[in-house]
Amino acid sequence: MPHIAIIGAGIGGLTAAALLLKQGWQVTVLEAAAYPGGCAGTFFHQGYRFDAGATLAGGFDANGPHTKLADILGLTWQVSPIRDAAWVVHLPEKTIYQYVEPNPWRNEYLTNFPYSEAFWHKQEQLAKISWDISTRDFPFPPATLNETLRLPLGLRLDTFAAVPYLPRKLRGLLPRQTQPDFKAFIDAQLLISAQAISDDADALYGSTVLDLPRRGVVHVHGGMGGIAETLVGWIRSHGGQALYHQQVKRLDVKNGRVIAAHTNQSLRVEADAFLGNLTPWALTRLLGEAAPTSLRREVKRRHPMWGAFVLHAGLDASIIRQPITHHQIVMDVNKKLGEGNSVFISLSPLNDDKRAPQGFRTATLSTHTSVTAWDQLYKQNPAAYEERKAEYTERVLNAAERALPGFRKAAKLVMPGTPHTYEFYTRRPLGMVGGFPQTSLFHARSPRTGLRNLWLVGDSIFPGQSTAGVTLGAMRVARLVADETRN
Repeated sequence: MPHIAIIGAGIGGLTAAALLLKQGWQVTVLEAAAYPGGCAGTFFHQGYRFDAGATLAGGFDANGPHTKLADILGLTWQVSPIRDAAWVVHLPEKTIYQYVEPNPWRNEYLTNFPYSEAFWHKQEQLAKISWDISTRDFPFPPATLNETLRLPLGLRLDTFAAVPYLPRKLRGLLPRQTQPDFKAFIDAQLLISAQAISDDADALYGSTVLDLPRRGVVHVHGGMGGIAETLVGWIRSHGGQALYHQQVKRLDVKNGRVIAAHTNQSLRVEADAFLGNLTPWALTRLLGEAAPTSLRREVKRRHPMWGAFVLHAGLDASIIRQPITHHQIVMDVNKKLGEGNSVFISLSPLNDDKRAPQGFRTATLSTHTSVTAWDQLYKQNPAAYEERKAEYTERVLNAAERALPGFRKAAKLVMPGTPHTYEFYTRRPLGMVGGFPQTSLFHARSPRTGLRNLWLVGDSIFPGQSTAGVTLGAMRVARLVADETRN
């Protein structure tokens, strides 16, 4: 029986672990934290269950990756579908509801942006093609000859309608008479899922993520970590191991293969294959001098991913009664997004009594931020670091007050977190989160690492962002590992 060791109990690593376990592999998952999920986990604090990072779960529609995974494994997700608006976007002069059903959504965008109908028709056409491809075995970008030979099997006649858009940016699809508020609306959606605005985001990928509100968005009972907890339960009940408080500190390499992982608890795990639910930077650290030249070059030339400034808040539910749980705010449509000018807020459902003490609810508020400035301040000027943290706290609270009046009064607990906080708790270098900006399908990252039996999984590989994206990537990696081992 072949043995695989997975470094990190994120959604990607756990998905691949479960699929390989079902295929007859011996599976060991090594997780540094006390709970699974990584940046899509849920942690306890003072009676609250806060989402660590990711707060929006999509891909639970009939053909979605989470639904497909549940069918393969025979498990049941503890989720409830969102049936009205997946989230609300608050612009300075408009409020747009991202309705789940197509007809209400069409009425909404025509009411707010009457000149945009042709854009949405094209977006829906491209998104349908992309989602249809994702339901088939389409290993992109191919990492082996076998995967290259399988690519044509994932194509259909209508797929070729997307070919002219392969080199294009989504900005090129926007109406000529686009107003600043419409561009800010589109850019805000893209930034949270593609990590890039329309000027840079790939047209096909961008069209797909704009479709997310209508692709099975759900409430996860007890918080986002419930997805990972369900997977861990399945893995353990089927004979696999998922070990917490086991931070991998070093990988042993011999003859171009990883032979063992060493943890901070003096555990040495030997295996036939290894998966890193890690960023390339984190993997390079673990390999040390054994890191392949290609991996060393990659981490030197790549720009860092985005980071997040986050507030975790405990709210008096008698003040914040808003039933729609996700809100996105753009403070000024003429300024760059992120850094407090765009904020995403997720509230725990009023009827989820697992998330907070009685009479309260949780809120996670986040804004994109550059990781390098925070890292420099933390290391060189701690006082300025604390000042910046206080300033960003005010920016985010101001945004929350605009969308949810009474937020400041309702907030009985407020905990700020910077990229440094993410680095401390998730071990991701510089606190980078969300994956690489999806600017070109031709630059998408494959799972390859330069070592024959070691692959990456998670938000660093295509298609990257969101629990749906990392699940699709993990399903592909599980097939790749099984194929390569048989060969």
